[in-house]
Amino acid sequence: MSGVEVGWRPHPDAVNDRTDLLPVEPGRVVGIGAICDLRPQRLDEADTQSFSVSEFVTLEDGRRVILHKDRGFTLGWRSTDPRSGAVPVGETRDSITQNVLNVVLPDDEEGAEDHPWSWLADLARARGLNVTAEDLRGLPYEVVLTDKVTQWLAPT
Repeated sequence: MSGVEVGWRPHPDAVNDRTDLLPVEPGRVVGIGAICDLRPQRLDEADTQSFSVSEFVTLEDGRRVILHKDRGFTLGWRSTDPRSGAVPVGETRDSITQNVLNVVLPDDEEGAEDHPWSWLADLARARGLNVTAEDLRGLPYEVVLTDKVTQWLAPT
């Protein structure tokens, strides 16, 4: 694998929303996490649901500062399922949370950090926050599912 860059890379079709992430009022970073939201479902893909995943840091005053919004995943199910349009069998808060955790990890295990702490610290510093990779590594990691995701998971 010589000459191949290890670590996380955005998918070629990923949404790059980093252009609107401006510096914020400084504050002490006390947490880190990811937010999972539904992406709009396309009519031609009734048997799939896509999710967006963004990572954030939480400041002491409660503010969440988004670091990036360019990850996500898609779940699919058989279109012949009589429950077409319903949540795929077996999908739960825990399974969605695990998918979120999977997409925020580096793509390659060889030589990569267990989580892209250095990259996230760089993104936080670009937003005006004074934090290091080591600081982030020691913080609790929270996965937040939006109300839309919770409603999608709820049986109808």
